Amino acid sequence: MDTIALILSIIGSINWGLVGIFQFDLVAWLFGGQDAVFSRIIYTLVGLAGIWCISLLFRRGKEKFNAE
Repeated sequence: MDTIALILSIIGSINWGLVGIFQFDLVAWLFGGQDAVFSRIIYTLVGLAGIWCISLLFRRGKEKFNAE
C-alpha cells in the first residue's frame, strides 16, 4: 500500500509541477478534461495517496531499518 501511495503521490506532484511551470494539466489532457469522471477518479486517488503518505512521517523507524 505504501508503494502504491508513493507512486500516486509522485504522479500528482509531476502533474502539479507541469501545471505550475507550463500551465498544462497532464491528467486532464489524458482523460478528457478536469470534469471527466476518470480524471476526477485519478485526482481523488492521488489525494487519498497523499493523505496516506502523511502516515509515513509518523511511523516508527522499525520498517526503515529492517531492510538492513
